Amino acid sequence: MAGTKHIVMPIFLLVLLFLFTSSRAEQPPFSIKQHLSTVTRYSAANDGRNSNIAPAPDGCVPIHLNLVARHGTRDPTKKRIRELNNLESQLDMLIRGSVGNDSSLRKVPSWFKGWKSPWRGKVKGGGLIPEGEEELYYLGIRTRKLFSDLFSDDYSSEVYTIKATQVPRASASAVAFGMGLFSGRGSLGSDRRRAFSVISESRASDTMLRFFDCCQKYEDYRKNQEPAVDKLKEPVLDDITKSLTERYGLNFTRLHISSLWFLCKQEASLLNITNQACGLFSPSEVALLEWTDDVELFILKGYGNSLNYKMGIPLLEDVVQSMKQAIKAKEEKLVLGSYEKARLRFAHAETVVPFTCLLGLFLEGPDVGQTLREQPLQLPPQPPATRIWKGSTVAPFAGNNMLVLYNCPANLSDKYFVRVLHNEEPITMPGCDNSDFCSFKVFMENIVAPHLEHDFDTLCTVDGEEPVLEPESSKLSLFHWLFWLRNDNR
Repeated sequence: MAGTKHIVMPIFLLVLLFLFTSSRAEQPPFSIKQHLSTVTRYSAANDGRNSNIAPAPDGCVPIHLNLVARHGTRDPTKKRIRELNNLESQLDMLIRGSVGNDSSLRKVPSWFKGWKSPWRGKVKGGGLIPEGEEELYYLGIRTRKLFSDLFSDDYSSEVYTIKATQVPRASASAVAFGMGLFSGRGSLGSDRRRAFSVISESRASDTMLRFFDCCQKYEDYRKNQEPAVDKLKEPVLDDITKSLTERYGLNFTRLHISSLWFLCKQEASLLNITNQACGLFSPSEVALLEWTDDVELFILKGYGNSLNYKMGIPLLEDVVQSMKQAIKAKEEKLVLGSYEKARLRFAHAETVVPFTCLLGLFLEGPDVGQTLREQPLQLPPQPPATRIWKGSTVAPFAGNNMLVLYNCPANLSDKYFVRVLHNEEPITMPGCDNSDFCSFKVFMENIVAPHLEHDFDTLCTVDGEEPVLEPESSKLSLFHWLFWLRNDNR
């Protein structure tokens, strides 16, 4: 009997070891390129997946497509370039502060010494980089392949409307997309390119794609909330500051950590460098830093305040109008080439995120009801808890929402349906019984109609009577956020 026990125990331990190693093997390796919030490249956000959409129900044919896309990967802005230039002298001062302490200097990464910003000398920032052009170019090619019937007509600006903001990286993204979409369909050069039109509104009056610049109430809200967001980040930054100070023997401050995290994101996304600034942080620290970015996105652009997405109503109205016109053209049996088949828009994260919220995407359970009542949601949970709201998924570079209108003549109750694709993947709509294929009638009643009760001018006028609702949450971690919201609302 004793001998049997001695045999069973090693076997039991071997089974446990096998199960542990198997579970570890199933976990994908950590890739920091997928954890850069809205600085994440499109390919990293999609994890190399290609569009592979399940076919629509039998007899359903796409008749119209709406696209709302963010510009591709870009250089840091002028303000951020100055921050990186200042980081040079800050790192040098940190090294000088450790001179004479050989044990500390041995811990310092070699790249620290004499580091120079790759963007030093750049006069202008924020421009689309070649990889950003490619993101939109190939998105255009895939879109035409995916909806070949929609893009079978000869190009006409009245059939395929392309709009972009006046910001160069957005209009350049529109051009790159169009070059892919219409490649081989023209007569220019050996590649048979063709010319096409891109329409832009003045920045000062572009309430459709730059509503965030035209809404004074939002401008005031954002200005008032930014200190609260910084306060919310402080505990995470302080903990990581302490860890890095002990790890490398340098007197880091919270500002150093913030700048080094920004450098990490730029190096990894734009330069494919992950062993310098990114190498300073452990995976768990990266997860926390990513969370701070995602929380900022949530509060200032997402579900954190209903004004963030309500001001995007002009864009939602434009999308719905184009769908109604497509339905009318189908009902009246207009000839091909005489009606619009696609409306394609290129803008910014500040456009895509509110529009995503208007559609009610990335919501769970009771959150749907809260957004319809225009109440802010609780903040995304802090790691290691999992969360559905991630900037790398919601709005990476070139992130996009496609709304495809289908005609299903065999369906007696509703002949028209809407399918939403987020970053080329079908995504369920909580407002449509968690389906990605929603009848147009239900789409209008459950998702669109509650928002159309508002008027952009009324929402955004500072002297208006529209109240800003206070969030419902009892979590202590939200104290600073709630404190600032209350002050702002008063």
